[in-house]
Amino acid sequence: MDDHLADIRRYDPTADAEAVERIVKYLGVALRNPRSVHIDPQESRQIARVRDKWCSGRLGCSDGEKCHLATEMAALAMDGDGEKRRVTFYYLVAKQLGRLEAL
Repeated sequence: MDDHLADIRRYDPTADAEAVERIVKYLGVALRNPRSVHIDPQESRQIARVRDKWCSGRLGCSDGEKCHLATEMAALAMDGDGEKRRVTFYYLVAKQLGRLEAL
């Protein structure tokens, strides 16, 4: 948990630890698979899953364009990071959508 929070704080120094904890809990078992810890924003299937399951499902955003923009902005923010952590990406998407409180 501390590793995830430290990574997120590189992008958002005031990151909410409770929100991060809820994202870790949401991703659960997926984070045990070393291949699932990171995300590739260039992989369309992964981003589609983020938009469908995370943005629309968990965060309740019904505006597809807004979800698309949020994933694009998160990818842009993490562009220089070689290993993009999934928890960080999900956090940035939720923050971009103004939905951290929905977690």
